[in-house]
Amino acid sequence: MGKLVLVPTPIGNLKDITLRALEVLKTVDLILAEDTRTTGKLLKHFEISNSLQAYHMHNEHKVLEGLINKLRSGLQIALVSDAGTPAISDPGFLLVRACITEGFEIECLPGATAFVPALVNSGLPSDKFVFEGFLPVKKGRQTRLKFLSEEPRTMIFYESPHKLSKTLVHFSEFFGSDRLISVSRELTKLYEENRRGTIEDVLKYYLEHPPKGELVVVVSGKP
Repeated sequence: MGKLVLVPTPIGNLKDITLRALEVLKTVDLILAEDTRTTGKLLKHFEISNSLQAYHMHNEHKVLEGLINKLRSGLQIALVSDAGTPAISDPGFLLVRACITEGFEIECLPGATAFVPALVNSGLPSDKFVFEGFLPVKKGRQTRLKFLSEEPRTMIFYESPHKLSKTLVHFSEFFGSDRLISVSRELTKLYEENRRGTIEDVLKYYLEHPPKGELVVVVSGKP
């Protein structure tokens, strides 16, 4: 019977890949990749030659049955995303659920996930927290923010650089401009930056210094 292995990949620094991840990527029959070009560069760097197949949000429903058939035939399949752990704000949930239904073995390796270092170095309470990922772009956004305005736990969001200022304005409106926040940018990379302070202060900084790169936003809960 086949097996699915979820393999975290580095979020920036290639040295963060684990020995187990490399072993799995070398030995499985097929690697499912969110972007085959991105994963191809990773494999080339570590001199791994293996079969790649695209698996992303635009085709995950379409290819699901074919992947289940491959697993039924006994193939060992690895799932990776462009960076971090699969199924965390990335494709993976549908395939994992289908594998559970079919009774296939599933293994998830420990490894990189951007929100963990962002939370730990934020200086905000990390004993209890809620991961929100990306907020709705339009429909349902204000409803979600209104709901979260009463959340007492630390909140974690993913955001793209061109939407950060708008999101911080919304945070100021719903959470209050004096709420503490931490924005982590380009984690593990050469130009990593962690900007901490009130929403008002951090918003002012990024209006003057438009951000680039991947962002994790950590917000303190309601006092």
